Parts: sequence; structure tokens; C-alpha cells
Amino acid sequence: MVSFSYQALVTVIATGSFQHAAKVLEVTPSAISHSIDKLEKQLGFALLIRNRAGVKLTEDGKLILPTIQEILNNEDRLMQEADNIKGLTAGTVKLGAFSSVCINWLPGIVDKFRNQYPNIKIEVTQNSFNNITTQTHQGNIDLGFTCQPINEKLVKVLLVKDQIYCITPKGFVPKNGHSITIDDIKHERFILQKSDYDGDTKEVLDKYKVQTNSIQFSIDDQSIIAMVESGLGMGILPRLAFDKHNSHVTAYPFDEEYYRSIFLVMNAVQMKTPATQKMVRCIKEFINENYPAQLLK
Repeated sequence: MVSFSYQALVTVIATGSFQHAAKVLEVTPSAISHSIDKLEKQLGFALLIRNRAGVKLTEDGKLILPTIQEILNNEDRLMQEADNIKGLTAGTVKLGAFSSVCINWLPGIVDKFRNQYPNIKIEVTQNSFNNITTQTHQGNIDLGFTCQPINEKLVKVLLVKDQIYCITPKGFVPKNGHSITIDDIKHERFILQKSDYDGDTKEVLDKYKVQTNSIQFSIDDQSIIAMVESGLGMGILPRLAFDKHNSHVTAYPFDEEYYRSIFLVMNAVQMKTPATQKMVRCIKEFINENYPAQLLK
């Protein structure tokens, strides 16, 4: 229905080359090139810069890409609505999530959803909080799991309040025997993700007077746990990040409770598609089945 040129352009940007885009769309590279040349002539300006390193958008191309993506999303929504009217169960749901949700939630959610709707395709992308929010806002993904403050004009649903813990090497015991106080950690070195320092973790660091010169940055939750295991420092992680990790570390609550909020976000257009609505219901059911009410502070 929508011009093939739009899909060709979006696929080239996503895959990084005409050759890869041709394989995804099951056409020849010359067909991709011809379609984009035709689109550039229709618009009156160049969309791509092509060189030995690959392809990238021109500044004009960057301006119109969100509109083209919106057109493609609207066509997908139209076809889903048509299938829904005809009594079919079809469509695609594109999910974006950060690492601990990918590890702990998505296997169960995807399995549950596929059992109910085997004909709906699911695509999953792992990314940072900020990128998930941006991609959802642009319509590149339908539903995103994120924790950072959300400033975009997105629909958001609070899923859980995830308690934040101090991760220590085995053998470490707080002075009161059960929770972390300022005195326990004032001389300790901490290992964090770079993004955490501007997120929910920073509130804990500030409250417990952790100095920036005592912080080392790591790559992800699992590498933080591995470094704590090796005695290189302590970590600050929410419960979901270490829930299924069998390791030689101990998780202690702080003497004041802290939480990060995990949201499901979507834009106002994509949330209306039948497949997305089904996935939202499935996610809510999964949370209600697996997380007791007392965790939803």
C-alpha cells in the first residue's frame, strides 16, 4: 500500500547498507537503489550519503525520517485493524527493554503471549533507558520498558517499584547486622553503570555521602556483580538486576528504603493497534501473577 521506497529507506538506515537491506526485503540491491533514487527525485533533495563506510542520512533525510516512520506505522496499524475486523489475529509488536527486564521478564512475557497469539510477530531490542524512550517516541518501537524520568509526550504505565540494594562481597556484614548505614560504606569503593549516576542510584549515593572519587564505572549489571564478587568494591543495584543471579555476593537493604520505578511507555498512535493492546494486557497479567502486591509500593 505505502510506497516501497519508504520501506527501502528505513531498512537501509536500520541495516547500514543497500546489500543488507535487499536481503531483508528479499529484493535485489538495484531495486533498493532505484526506489530510493525515485524517492529523492520526488522530494527534490538527497536523503543518503553513500561512501565506502556505508550509508548515512543527510540532514534533510534526518528531518523527514520520523514522518516516513510514522507513515509506515500507520499502515501497519491499518492492516492490523483490518485483520481484527475480519476476525484474524495478526500483526507485529516491537518491544524495547533494558538488560534486567530482558533477562528476567521478557522470556516469560514472550512465552505467555505466543501461547495466546501465535500468529503475532514479536521483535525485541535491548537498549539504554534514554534510547528506549526516544525510540518509543519516534515510533520505532511500540512498547518500551524504562526507568529514567520520562519527559517525552508518551503514555506511561507504572509496573513496579523495584527496591534498591547494596551489593557486597560475601563475608561483609553491616554493623547492625541487617541493613547498610552511612558508617558501613563511608570508606568503600563503588562500582556502577555510568547511566546510573544520573538516575535513581544517584539519590542513594548522595544520601549516603559516597564521594565521586570512590566510584568506578562498569558496563552492565552482570559485570558489576562479577567485580563485587572479585572484591573490587561494592555495588548498588535494584532487586530485578540480581534476582536470578547465583553469585558469591550478598544483597543488603539500606536503612532507608529506596526504589526505582519501572514504567511501560508507548506513544499515543502505536498504543491503539490491536497487537499492541494485546501485549499491554499480557504484560500487566505477567506482573500481577509474578509480583505480590507488597512489591508495588
